[in-house]
Amino acid sequence: MTSELTDVEKHLWHLWKQASETVRSRIAGDLLAETGLSDGDFGVLSRLVDLGGGCLRQNELASSMHWHRSRLSKHLTRMEERGLVVRGPSGDGVEVSILPAGTEAIERSRAVHAEAVRRHLIRLVPDGLAPELAAILDAVLHPE
Repeated sequence: MTSELTDVEKHLWHLWKQASETVRSRIAGDLLAETGLSDGDFGVLSRLVDLGGGCLRQNELASSMHWHRSRLSKHLTRMEERGLVVRGPSGDGVEVSILPAGTEAIERSRAVHAEAVRRHLIRLVPDGLAPELAAILDAVLHPE
């Protein structure tokens, strides 16, 4: 096996990174411009609603977002200051709960997020190739 990537491998790697970062950035930009929510805000609020029915333990929330606990804690502090969430003790941990302003914000933003995903990703996949692309991405996420 060679120690360096071939030109084709390098090209694929760079395309992967640029495409992923560009799509996420465009979606996050649309979301912020139209709703005032950052990508992180949307991630926190949507997980609170979808995974926890409005509240989750902070460790579980951090794990679901693949964020370090300190990153999430700092982000939650900013969200608390804006009245979107509240934290409180729960047994031996901390529970994060969505507040009415957070519920209102996530409800307003879901359609904006969906349209941004469609505009910046879904509609760019040629007809009939979505299942193949999904299979490739699934293989990347779950190698055998």
